[in-house]
Amino acid sequence: MKEKTELVHLGRRPEWTHGIVNPPVYRASTCLFEDFAAFEHANRNPDDGLYYGRRGTPTHWSLIEALVALEKGGGDGWLFPSGLAALSGTLLALLEAGDHLLVPDSVYGPTRHFTSRILPRYGIETSFYDPLAGDRIVDDFRKNTKLVLVESPGSLTFEVQDLPAIARVARARGAMVVADNTWAAGGLLCPVLELGADVSVHACTKYVVGHSDAMLGAAVARPQLAARLKAHIFATGWTASPDDAWLALRGLRTLDVRLKRHEAQALEIARWLEDRPEVAHVLHPAMPSCPGHEIFVRDFRGACGLFGVVLKRGGYRDLAALVDGMKLFRMGFSWGGFESLILPADPTPIRTVRPWRAQGPLVRLHIGLEDTDDLKEDLAAALERYEASLSGVS
Repeated sequence: MKEKTELVHLGRRPEWTHGIVNPPVYRASTCLFEDFAAFEHANRNPDDGLYYGRRGTPTHWSLIEALVALEKGGGDGWLFPSGLAALSGTLLALLEAGDHLLVPDSVYGPTRHFTSRILPRYGIETSFYDPLAGDRIVDDFRKNTKLVLVESPGSLTFEVQDLPAIARVARARGAMVVADNTWAAGGLLCPVLELGADVSVHACTKYVVGHSDAMLGAAVARPQLAARLKAHIFATGWTASPDDAWLALRGLRTLDVRLKRHEAQALEIARWLEDRPEVAHVLHPAMPSCPGHEIFVRDFRGACGLFGVVLKRGGYRDLAALVDGMKLFRMGFSWGGFESLILPADPTPIRTVRPWRAQGPLVRLHIGLEDTDDLKEDLAAALERYEASLSGVS
């Protein structure tokens, strides 16, 4: 089946829906066994059916089945209460004391904090590498390097990574690859397991849920790692709310349609911004001005609505004049919902391997589902306001 068909039908097994179009919200802690034989069978085969609420209900299984299918080559998956929980839970399941982890310098800020501040408490070393290294990442490997984290495009600065090249190097040295695939909508735009990743992690909070009203993460692993991942995650207590899983299921059914609208509108506005006199360059992976654009063309099947804009002059503190007074673009973390967002950003303090140098300050935009003429009007007024503040015009 094509992906757009899978998004509509996957997870809707008759035994889970009982004739209803959507799987119900199964809220459960205790699951009952009819007799001793059923109890013994469940203990031997806890994934055969209902076992305990933390192990999931048909609401969870419906979503997991669909997400695994989107990531071609996946064996099984697990849901988490957030995208960061999915990432941290996966790393803790696959690494142990004495191991070394490689992380791209462009990684999501909370991931950087977890890998550099929390993992050392478990005896796990972390070092950062140039996100554009490709097969040159071999120079960053150590004897104890067990895992490479990839996040493509990079957070805030949108470098597109050469995942196949990185995976070849990692595999030759017996290391695993985990990819944060949130920007690509959890495999819809780029199934990273096909490109060499062993585990795909993403925040369903973003485009899968699509309505800014639930926190949810997922990890999908290749068959040879799936059992190991699930055993560790169940043992450490990670689970997700069935209500949030249901919201993600509802969002999944319209994901293809919404994502196409996000992509088209974001590209229209990105190209419009590229011609604005206030803009130095646009960091959109589908545009030549973005680092790694040629890899995007090779590996991705489309784009989402998130990209960056570098202004020609001014500094981070000057961005108040730009973001204050916006009518449609509101400031807020996360993205992937129906609404447009703007986020002032300064990668300079956290970059250690590939220093961030730009002509002016950076803003991150998420283009929602509003009319593009209205969004351009809001952005144009903001840019004019920004330039007037720098020129001292009241």
